[in-house]
Amino acid sequence: MSIAARIGWMRNLLTMALLAWTVSASVAQAAPVVVGSKRFTESYILGEIVRETLQAQGVEAMHRQGLGNTGILEQALSSGAVDVYPEYTGTIVRELLKRPQSDANPTLAQLNEWLAPRGLKAAVPLGFNNTYALAMLESRAAELGISRISDLTKPSAQALRLGLSHEFLVRGDGWPALKLAYQLPLAAPNGLDHGLAYDAISASRVDLIDIYATDAKVGRYKLRVLQDDRGFFPKYDAVLLMRAGVDLRPLARLEGRIAADKMIAMNAEVELDGRSFAQVAHDFVSGTLAPAGGGARQGFVARLFAPDLARLTWQHLMLVFGSLLLAIAVGVPLGIAAWRWPRSSAWLLGVVAVLQTVPSLALLAFLIALMGSIGLGPALVALFLYALLPIVRNTHAGLRGVPEGLSLAALSLGLTPRQSLRDVQLPLALPTLMAGVKTAAVINVGTATLAAFIGAGGFGERIVAGLAVNDTGAMLAGAVPAAVLALVVQAVFELVERKLLRQSAHAS
Repeated sequence: MSIAARIGWMRNLLTMALLAWTVSASVAQAAPVVVGSKRFTESYILGEIVRETLQAQGVEAMHRQGLGNTGILEQALSSGAVDVYPEYTGTIVRELLKRPQSDANPTLAQLNEWLAPRGLKAAVPLGFNNTYALAMLESRAAELGISRISDLTKPSAQALRLGLSHEFLVRGDGWPALKLAYQLPLAAPNGLDHGLAYDAISASRVDLIDIYATDAKVGRYKLRVLQDDRGFFPKYDAVLLMRAGVDLRPLARLEGRIAADKMIAMNAEVELDGRSFAQVAHDFVSGTLAPAGGGARQGFVARLFAPDLARLTWQHLMLVFGSLLLAIAVGVPLGIAAWRWPRSSAWLLGVVAVLQTVPSLALLAFLIALMGSIGLGPALVALFLYALLPIVRNTHAGLRGVPEGLSLAALSLGLTPRQSLRDVQLPLALPTLMAGVKTAAVINVGTATLAAFIGAGGFGERIVAGLAVNDTGAMLAGAVPAAVLALVVQAVFELVERKLLRQSAHAS
């Protein structure tokens, strides 16, 4: 090869390498910033504001809404599945970092010093403090003479019915530590969703609830916020918690822009006026004034057939049938193994039965940590595990129901055990096996709604958003399609079962 040819070859190689680097760099730059949010109104709004702000600066961004509790979002940040989400300094100090009470109100620099070993940082103070508080109906509090948290130790307070949120009941800065700090004699109640607590206290089904200081319904429901007279709750200054590598510059314009009264007003636009999270966030970022008197809530039919219906239906179908195919691929061989080796059947069926008893959200949180991601992957694995029991059990039961004489006849005709299983036993067991598949499919249609808690989409996305603002119409817009899909799936599988039964009858 001549020198000129070698130079040309090297030039071409360098050009190709440069082109590959440029393409990979552009792909990396094209990866959107993933914004997360928790499952309550304010977090949804702030998540949308962050997304809108990034997009206004030319940064591609997407919003994973309503991702369960603090623990799930912490794991999502650590795994890189989420890049940034709105959080509160008190929650970071007490819940994420587990710092003692003496470190309750650090500076932002101190906070970032503690977060650095985790590869995280807190930045862009938004401008308001949304502290936890306890509240009662004004009339009930006046009747019992309660104005401070320490008043809950009075004999008159012992019969109070508590309606505390699930997360508040287990947080490091929640009920257990508060009860200890004030020496409260009240017993811990069952958890109540934050979005339902206001209606419960308004209807006098509970007497005491935990609230956020910027909740829009405090004034409307005439609640008395109890004074934290021992200074238990730390500051909950709203900030953006993010991975260390996230560029702050596109978000810097949000610093100090949201005062407490503005946040309360935006919460009210969603919860009381019926506007969407996206509408409120867009108006804030663009500087548009909200329409006078708010917006009328959409009717149920309009919500049901909203533009996102096709996307949510596709996501839900992927969750249900993707996990079902995995469960069939694994569950049928396990059922055959339990039938083939009877001594293994008890423990094998026991293991898949135990999987059914694991709480859904706990399993999802565990899988996020194990797989290092949120969204479709952990959701598919969780649904696959829940679908195993009916498939394994029915495969085992169907094979056991095949008359032993037919199996012996197949062997006497010269079929190998494998051929006998394939050509005789499995076809005869198929109706029972398919009944198990049908059961698994119908169960997964309902269980898949929980996948929205980890950003996997589906009809649960509407249900979770509706729960956040206690909007029955929004919840029904997600629940009704899920119920219809379950009925359709059941009907299709029943048709298949009938056909298989007729074929089995003709064969016999």
